Amino acid sequence: MTQQKTTPIQPPVVQDLPAEPEPAFGWTEYAERMNGRVAMIAFLALLLLEAVTHQDLFTWLGLR
Repeated sequence: MTQQKTTPIQPPVVQDLPAEPEPAFGWTEYAERMNGRVAMIAFLALLLLEAVTHQDLFTWLGLR
């Protein structure tokens, strides 16, 4: 019977995540990222509204 040499399993090295930038005034990377996220959520909400009501946004708002 041969013995196998076992090596202990090392946990993965956890690297520090970059800090989230502080909100600031103007066109900053943080502001653009937040605007993009809000735009994606609004677009998805609009698609869901049209799918549920079978009407487009202008009809739903009473503009047609």
